[in-house]
Amino acid sequence: MTKESPVSRRRVLLGSLAGAAVVAVLAVAALTNQGEPAGRAAPAAASSRDSANASAHASMGTDPSASTGGSPTPAAPTGGPEATATPTPTSSVQVWEGPTPPPVDPNLSKGSAQAPVTIVEFGDFKCPNCRRFAQRIEPVLKSRYLDTGIVRMFWRDYPIRGRDSVRAALAARAASRQGRFWEFHDSLYAGERPRLTDADLRSVAAKIGLDLGKFDADRRDESVRRVVDGDLGFAAELGLPGTPAFLINGEVLFGAQPVAAFEKAIEKARRGG
Repeated sequence: MTKESPVSRRRVLLGSLAGAAVVAVLAVAALTNQGEPAGRAAPAAASSRDSANASAHASMGTDPSASTGGSPTPAAPTGGPEATATPTPTSSVQVWEGPTPPPVDPNLSKGSAQAPVTIVEFGDFKCPNCRRFAQRIEPVLKSRYLDTGIVRMFWRDYPIRGRDSVRAALAARAASRQGRFWEFHDSLYAGERPRLTDADLRSVAAKIGLDLGKFDADRRDESVRRVVDGDLGFAAELGLPGTPAFLINGEVLFGAQPVAAFEKAIEKARRGG
């Protein structure tokens, strides 16, 4: 179960190369976040509202023509890791031109389905800045925006820090099959874990009351590995240079930035850019 597949290693390499290109194109400034130099902040450039809306839906694996009734989404960065959508010559239907997004497991989302703002997080359970976001920033966003129906969050796996990262991603997906993904997610990030061994993961599973027999079987299921690899490949094809990375209504935000940075991006998204 802990052996990394060749496709995973290839995708991580592609992600590193593509991420370097993204950083060069966007000329983004490095953040001073603790322990994770790959987290970067990308300024956004303007494009059409419909284009950005299609981008946001595509990042979640949803139909860009299906409106949630929320505010129009802001533009994705020009030349950034997320491709934009353009209308066909004969109609106004928006067509996603980026990599095909894998479907999102509903168990890996939280918040109101009618929320006008969506945040897609690409995370790694071994990433110290992902842990920092989960411990210090996400709880504030939850009380201010998720619990009030303004934001809906989605998780995508981007396990780029070795075997422990992949092992933890598989375990979290196994927990999602018992409807306990977010409890497992929060428990993994609750403390400092230099390694995420089988014993660590089973201990967390037992702590939150999972059926351990089913948990062990599910995390070894090849279909679970395929969905993790699918998210990993998608993030690599987008060219995301590190974790955590966020799409806020299609606009890129890198790193565990201060709460104020997320608030600014959320409010901008609510206003339609």
